[in-house]
Amino acid sequence: MKALITGATSGIGKSMAYKLIERGWELILTGRNEEVLNSLKEELGGSVEIIAADLADRSEVFRVYSFCEGKGVDMLVNNAGYGLFGAFDETSLDAELDMISVNITAVHILTKLFLRDFKKRNSGIILNVASSAGFLTGPLMSTYYASKNYVVRLSMAIAEELRRSGSGVSITVLCPGPVDTSFNDRAGVTFSAKPITADYAAEYAIRKAFAGQLLAVPGLAIQAALFASRFVPHRLLSAAVYEIQHAKRPSGAAASDRRK
Repeated sequence: MKALITGATSGIGKSMAYKLIERGWELILTGRNEEVLNSLKEELGGSVEIIAADLADRSEVFRVYSFCEGKGVDMLVNNAGYGLFGAFDETSLDAELDMISVNITAVHILTKLFLRDFKKRNSGIILNVASSAGFLTGPLMSTYYASKNYVVRLSMAIAEELRRSGSGVSITVLCPGPVDTSFNDRAGVTFSAKPITADYAAEYAIRKAFAGQLLAVPGLAIQAALFASRFVPHRLLSAAVYEIQHAKRPSGAAASDRRK
């Protein structure tokens, strides 16, 4: 069995690489930093291929897919993504467009291309990493929240299409709350709630994906909060999210652009 993991050099993606290699999977790992990818390859051992690519560049996304063609990929893990903090009119337009390219466009392209391949042989797993933010609006992180809404709704729609067609392909979308990774550093914020570990999120997601379950929401507190949010008026919920996000702002910080 072989998996492609995007954003594999840190956080949940890196943890997933370890979890899958422990299960005897072969891996193709991609990220922007080739040096880090090479180090990770040495750490993992086993059968690991790497391809350095910046998924903000659409041509690089297609290059990653071409690299994987004919290699028998059984599982696609769309993990690459990042956030941006600040009022919508204050954040960098270029940084936001890059974020949309990584969080949405790259996920869309790889999901579509691998889904076509998987459906032809009637097997395969797609695991899209979204966020609990994918069920909410997100003042002060508006574009990030919107991008994760896209990933959640796209995944849910594809799942229904697969169910209707009786396909052997499955799709899972991981929607964690705060995770202890470099995400918040990159987004330019600080945690306002105790995060789960990347290892916990990765293990939870992989188990749900192997079980063919659509939604993977780790943690009872986040599950309860998302359930309760269905019954809260939109305006009140948006106001509550604003307060949560505002509490994350580092002292004296302006709108952040932390793409590394």
